[in-house]
Amino acid sequence: MNLLGVQRGLIVLAAWCCSETWLPAQNTNLLSGSPALPGAGFSVLRMLGALLFVLAVFLGGAWLCRHWQRLAIRQGKSPRLNVLEVKSLGQRHTLYVVGYDQQRMLVAASPSGVALISHLPESPGDTPGPVSPSFADAIQQVLRHKS
Repeated sequence: MNLLGVQRGLIVLAAWCCSETWLPAQNTNLLSGSPALPGAGFSVLRMLGALLFVLAVFLGGAWLCRHWQRLAIRQGKSPRLNVLEVKSLGQRHTLYVVGYDQQRMLVAASPSGVALISHLPESPGDTPGPVSPSFADAIQQVLRHKS
């Protein structure tokens, strides 16, 4: 079948669907002969339903956009970069123990920037877990190497 035949078939189908014989009979008002109008209450209810549907789709899309990374992590993709411990030193100064794969690093953050203080011993196991030595032991070890 050629393209012209398909176009003609679609035109005939559209004309048949729009013809009066295919459409169901409309309710008519017996006194005036004009079609009956739907009630205003039903129209308002339908409009509110459509509005609620559009708002639900919008809010669902916004939630999905915001939480996309959490959903990707739950599907088996474990993050390779983790903040293992945080210690606030006051006045916007903080120490972080950061794990990347099996590596661990001690990082300092302050208003002037972020600095790597030291590489810590590798964590045992495949994924970074809780830090083996305590945080105080790690700082003392770093201070011993600095002096």
